[in-house]
Amino acid sequence: MKNTSKSGSAAMPPNSKANAPAYRNPKLTPERRTKDLLGRMTLEEKAAQMICVWQKKAETLVDVDGRFDPAKARASFKKGHGLGQVGRPSDAGKGLDARQMAELTNAIQRFFLEESRLGIPVIFHEECLHGQAAIGGTSFPQPIGLGATFDPELAEALYTMTALEARSRGAHQALTPVVDVARDPRWGRVEETFGEDPFLVSRMGIAAVRGFQGDATFRDKTRLIATLKHFAAHGQPESGMNCAPANVSERVLRETFLYPFEQAIRHGGAISIMPSYNEIDGLPSHANRWLLRDVLRKEWGFQGYAVSDYYAIWELSYRPDTHGHFLAKDKKEACRLAVEAGVNIELPEPDCYRHLVELVRKGILKESQLDELVAPMLLWKFRMGLFDDPYVDPEYAASVAGCEAHRAVALRAARETITLLKNEGGLLPLDAGALKTIAVIGPNAARPMLGGYSGQPAHCSTVLDGVKARTGKGVKVFYSEGCKITQPGSWNQDEVLPSDPAEDRRLIAEAVRTARKADVIVLAIGGNEQTSREAWSLQHMGDRTSLDLIGRQDELVRALLALGKPVVVLLFNGRPLSIREVSESVPAILECWYLGQATGTAIAEVLFGDINPSGKLPITIPRSVGHVPAYYNHKPSARRGYLFDEVSPLFAFGFGLSYTTFEFSPPRLSKKNIRSDGSTRLSVDVKNTGTRAGTEVVQLYIRDLVSSVTRPVKELKGFQRVELQPAESRTVTFEITPELLAFWDVNLRFTVEPGDFELMTGQSSRDGDLQKITLRVS
Repeated sequence: MKNTSKSGSAAMPPNSKANAPAYRNPKLTPERRTKDLLGRMTLEEKAAQMICVWQKKAETLVDVDGRFDPAKARASFKKGHGLGQVGRPSDAGKGLDARQMAELTNAIQRFFLEESRLGIPVIFHEECLHGQAAIGGTSFPQPIGLGATFDPELAEALYTMTALEARSRGAHQALTPVVDVARDPRWGRVEETFGEDPFLVSRMGIAAVRGFQGDATFRDKTRLIATLKHFAAHGQPESGMNCAPANVSERVLRETFLYPFEQAIRHGGAISIMPSYNEIDGLPSHANRWLLRDVLRKEWGFQGYAVSDYYAIWELSYRPDTHGHFLAKDKKEACRLAVEAGVNIELPEPDCYRHLVELVRKGILKESQLDELVAPMLLWKFRMGLFDDPYVDPEYAASVAGCEAHRAVALRAARETITLLKNEGGLLPLDAGALKTIAVIGPNAARPMLGGYSGQPAHCSTVLDGVKARTGKGVKVFYSEGCKITQPGSWNQDEVLPSDPAEDRRLIAEAVRTARKADVIVLAIGGNEQTSREAWSLQHMGDRTSLDLIGRQDELVRALLALGKPVVVLLFNGRPLSIREVSESVPAILECWYLGQATGTAIAEVLFGDINPSGKLPITIPRSVGHVPAYYNHKPSARRGYLFDEVSPLFAFGFGLSYTTFEFSPPRLSKKNIRSDGSTRLSVDVKNTGTRAGTEVVQLYIRDLVSSVTRPVKELKGFQRVELQPAESRTVTFEITPELLAFWDVNLRFTVEPGDFELMTGQSSRDGDLQKITLRVS
């Protein structure tokens, strides 16, 4: 069914079609239409395009049930200047399902088309981190879990699915993907990222952008504008604290943090970008002209538009409930700084940019500066067809939200995310036919595990649900909570309360009694949506000073192990946890991150061998918070050692076991000597040496052995997923191009220096898992 509204085509503003201005003519190019429209706009109309409403839509656009309120709209926008964006129509009222949101966006859109002077449509934006965060949206694993799949093709399919669900409801822009490189696990937003490696993040980011935008023609109303965030260096904040300064050099900034953004723009065609809350070298990103103008627009040729992060322009001054940068004495000055830096629109509410007209009238800003920022936003409204065919079909929206095909893709993603960290004695997979009883225990065993920025999927299974469904009546399944991680609460709730020790110990005793009746124990522990999350205010924290399991979880593990029964630990968490005791004492461990709506089904399939786990860690799991930073691609003088402790991680980047085994041949080069502008091909043979079919991720790392500035000991530069039957072999090849060998040299030029390069292939970043060959560049 075509996603076209039954309510008719776009109405013209109060001029007849015969006398329609050029911008209303769909036969003209979007560029010509933009120029014509911009020339007709008043200063007030231009400023209106740089403003958004989100929570204030309850005061200006909708009633208490989230339905369009024409009286409110006419009172709030009576001057007819229009509006740039409306934030998250899905959360209007108490939340809207697909049909209701489509009806609302149609009504709001019709109002602005018919009751503003020039009939300029609005953009509706939505949160789409791991599925649209709305009622009925299909929910798949958090990005940190998607990073574990090392599967860009899957990521593209997932975000294509999300684009269809959101666009069919009337949305036009997703505030996704997050292409931050997460280099500090204390930071509460790790789960929103694809991991610690810039190459992996870039490939997943490109795939996400392509999924959202397709070819960016937007002809069939199935795609959205993607928004890269948070630009830049948000993933290694001082003290691991959200919004804190990023203390990095320009070289590290370019090689690590800017790289995924540049790649997603050059190779993905990302249309929008969101600056970050943090400062770099004393300049907050929303006031950083070098970052937003010199690098983004001049150097990279970015032709899209920058949207502010929520309330971040205000924070250039001082926002009492969180922090301030004190670059501006007030909101007017913050407005000037953001405009000069190149922030096209302020999200989420009319705040600092309410002063745009006044600042132009006073000569502090020029109207031409607004023209520059408004034009690309109008251009994409034309390119999306919003002037010509702005409405959606509510029935179609309802039919695609959470549909069977989308549930299947979400399940595939959950399967590929699960990462086997330990399998002592081949405990996994479990043999359901040999078991009579199973104890499913733990604070994460019987609750939906979705993580932050989540919607309300129509279908959602827990670990307990999945085990019961998979084993059927043949196996008796017992359940006990075991302990709590925190007192009951939610991701949105400000206060997080620790669990009660006395209650926890009562629950532990109860779990021991339950586990005594079972042949095997499946234990779901880790974190929850409150213990790792965005710290968006002084009352809403999410960063941590410890990576240990919270509360009495270690006590629970010890008590269950004391029974002498086989124990399988399932870890659910938004950040790496330093599970030192668990890793030493528990025979089988699965890292699950957050798996989305198909959690229970995927877990059961892996536990009982229906699916062979293939996930790989997208981020290092350190031994303790004292080992941070622990990222694998460190400099040669780092990780020298500690007194009384190991320097190595608990589990390395790229690590993940399988129920089968794989053998790698030494890597081969088609040419061992190349010029600095030349290329060669690396080949490696991979064989499944076990008895089960399985998927291995072949990883390529490169090191420049001698260089004009220090270089990391290894950097991921390629990966391929390979599915192999028992005894099957396959040759995997990588093209070694100058781009993979280049770096920012002593003069900050991106270049390939002559010399020897070590190329390493294997199944993780650990030295023992890699085989090497040397390439000479002249």
